[in-house]
Amino acid sequence: MAKFVWEGKSKAGRTLTGEIEAPNEAFVLAHLRRQQVVPVKVKPKAAGFAISMPWVRGKVTQRELAIFTRQFATMIDAGLPLVQCLDILGMQQENKAFKKIVMKVKEDVESGSTFADALSKHPKVFDELFVNLVQAGETGGILDTILSRLAAYIEKALRLAKKIKGAMVYPSTIIAVALVVTVVLLVYVIPIFGKMFDDFGQALPAPTQAVLAMSAFTQKYFIVGLVLIALLVITGRWYRGTENGRRNTDILLLKLPIVGGLLQKIAVARFSRTLGTMVSSGVPILESMDIVAKSAGNRVIEEAILKARTSISEGKTIAEPLSESKVFPSMVTQMVSVGEATGALDTMLNKIADFYDEEVDMAVEALTSLLEPILMIFLGVIIGGLVVAMYLPIFKLAGVVGG
Repeated sequence: MAKFVWEGKSKAGRTLTGEIEAPNEAFVLAHLRRQQVVPVKVKPKAAGFAISMPWVRGKVTQRELAIFTRQFATMIDAGLPLVQCLDILGMQQENKAFKKIVMKVKEDVESGSTFADALSKHPKVFDELFVNLVQAGETGGILDTILSRLAAYIEKALRLAKKIKGAMVYPSTIIAVALVVTVVLLVYVIPIFGKMFDDFGQALPAPTQAVLAMSAFTQKYFIVGLVLIALLVITGRWYRGTENGRRNTDILLLKLPIVGGLLQKIAVARFSRTLGTMVSSGVPILESMDIVAKSAGNRVIEEAILKARTSISEGKTIAEPLSESKVFPSMVTQMVSVGEATGALDTMLNKIADFYDEEVDMAVEALTSLLEPILMIFLGVIIGGLVVAMYLPIFKLAGVVGG
């Protein structure tokens, strides 16, 4: 079947667009009319060069989920029935795995299931946060508003993740290139110099001897080194997967200079944004705290949130246990306390999230600025040191000849 790009008008006059797989244009027009969409433009999608890689497309990305949620909110707000929205969005999905899930959700809704229950059958795509917010939207009759909040939440989380990944790309690339160049020099280039130095008949400078020894060691034990590194990575992942390992590594990460502060800011921004979104959407506070704790991403912070949940269940405040945890800055706990006292907790949490989003931006920029000179020094010391060590005997020989 061919793919068609369509544009149409809803009953409320909203402009809707999408893609659909169909045998011909007439099928698309009939399908849109059944969905109470007035077709404006329908044309075949331009073919592009693509390689089919099902193992890559088997996963639904956060970006695809954000687009789906935003389009869903627009259609619901435009007055389209739920099943028709699911049908349109399912048909236009390029990711076959996501398309299959959306169409299955549509079938469950048609069979009498609630939208939230249908989504809950696919936890790898629609997590507890998504399902609980949708359930609150269905119960309160504000599904369009909830979906818009969800879309905004996912989009902000995506932007935050993109900034952090972007900041890590440059140093990771530099370090990887430096390691590759160093290994190539030690394995292939330096041995050539070594053979040349054998004919000198004089003692080599200490730096040169050290580099030649490193070269000989690398050539002899290169495979063994790779195996040891692989074993260390596997052991580290295993330890991280244990209860004590997860907690100990999370404590260590928060104590790291510079990086620890950044991780704390990210966790506070995520906590505030998630809890603020859930509270403003009408999800019960105890249930919200459970979900927020699971999505914290750090065991120390998760324990602090669960302790706050226990405090709430005993009739106490959220702010006090958060303050005792020493994980959340005093400004955050004080603002939460004010929010609880004034009945505007959701508003206060969203303000905290906005503030810490900006703090994360500045911290990432500062980290990037700090890493650049450090990496330049690292490259100069490693690569430059190897090159200078190899040329020292040549300089020495030139001095002897010149003398």
